[in-house]
Amino acid sequence: MSTQKDPQKAPKKVTATTLQKMKVKGERISMVTAYDATFARLVEEGGAEVILVGDSLGMVVQGEDNTLGVTIEDIIYHSRAVSRGAKRAHIVADMPFMSYQADPLDALKNAGRLIKEGQAHAVKMEGGKELAPIIRPLVQAGIPVMGHLGLTPQSIHAMGGFKVQGREAEAAARILEDAKALEAAGAYAIVPEGIPVELSRVITQALSVPTIGIGAGIECDGQVLVIYDLLGMDLSFKPKFVKRFETLGKTIPEAMQSYTDQVKSGEFPAEEQTFHTKKQLFGPRELVMPAPIDVEEEDGIGGLHEVPM
Repeated sequence: MSTQKDPQKAPKKVTATTLQKMKVKGERISMVTAYDATFARLVEEGGAEVILVGDSLGMVVQGEDNTLGVTIEDIIYHSRAVSRGAKRAHIVADMPFMSYQADPLDALKNAGRLIKEGQAHAVKMEGGKELAPIIRPLVQAGIPVMGHLGLTPQSIHAMGGFKVQGREAEAAARILEDAKALEAAGAYAIVPEGIPVELSRVITQALSVPTIGIGAGIECDGQVLVIYDLLGMDLSFKPKFVKRFETLGKTIPEAMQSYTDQVKSGEFPAEEQTFHTKKQLFGPRELVMPAPIDVEEEDGIGGLHEVPM
């Protein structure tokens, strides 16, 4: 009997071309930011087409105040983990701060590492039209590039914090110009973050590539949220753009407390969590009590206090 798998039953991979076709058909794109194999598998089972391995891991996983300390090695490690858990989803790896801004050749090398070592399918970088000379060589090398503009976390110091961008006409016009420049440079998709819905509507209509928004309203071609945020794992973190689809920040501590209580009471592990042998492992043995210690004998010749030096 043949053991070969039916190729028609294998999950169809989501690619950059798939996302383009979805925009043309008016199909919404679901993208989720995740950092490990388990969440990648669960996210994919939940229907997401795209998994972003974001540099937000610096804040969510590493506990930092911002994303600036994340290294290319960090992204490679987490991207490789995600690639093991996801079989169908399109995997995008963030290019961390200063892995692409200084030199186009550095950008090409680092992006290549994310594809080769991190097993990502594409890379994402933050910025506007100034990135065009960096994006073009990557695209020419066969590396799909996703753009990211508006509120760009790697520029929080320049922006004065996490603030909505493009609310004024001049700023909105600049962001729209950046979006067009990214598309012209070869970006296959763009993430608008933290911009008014009126601006994201114009950008989405002006571009032939899909837009995947976060804090940019309903007018984008798709949406992205961090898995930890949409599951409500941090009840103290609730920005306006996040919707909690679950509150694991409440249920996980409750489950942990039940576990701790049962460990301390001896209720866990119970018989159903216990293994047994089929045969007796050891024969009966007599317990021999140790002889009482004679302190004087211990201190005598040959004792601890008269060891020859």
